[in-house]
Amino acid sequence: MTGFSEYLPYAFALIIAIPFLVLLRQFVFNYIRLKEQEIRLLSVKSNSENKSQSYERMTLFMDRLKPSNLIQKFDKGLAVHEFIFLTEKSINEEFDYNSSQQLYITKNSWKDIVDSKNAVIDLLHKTYDGVKGNASLDEFKTIFIMNYMESEDYISATIENLRREILIIT
Repeated sequence: MTGFSEYLPYAFALIIAIPFLVLLRQFVFNYIRLKEQEIRLLSVKSNSENKSQSYERMTLFMDRLKPSNLIQKFDKGLAVHEFIFLTEKSINEEFDYNSSQQLYITKNSWKDIVDSKNAVIDLLHKTYDGVKGNASLDEFKTIFIMNYMESEDYISATIENLRREILIIT
């Protein structure tokens, strides 16, 4: 019996320590679980903010694509072919800058954006072919805007689709 009484203080300490160890384990696991939930919530919030910013940036890009805004961009002393070159270059550079936004925008909206960009560039060239280089820059700009007004307003339709989608997301 003397051998058992020797271990009695250790047994008593173990009996007291076990509930504390169990509670500590539960506390650590609950803390880890709560931190994981917090990280997931922050990730969802960040993703939602990225989507909102993407829709804002692409709406701004589409607004800048409107012929009424494009014709104000460059100096009046340019030749028509210089204006077309600089306008097309500007459109493509801004589009390339914003191309990463397609990660957050639906495929249909991205397709609409690409189609609108290409349609504006095509309209620039078709207008130039129509005037056969015989127009001044001011005349070209007027004809360019008139040609856009006579066609489908694909830019406004794309902007409206972007607005509808962002309302659904948020």
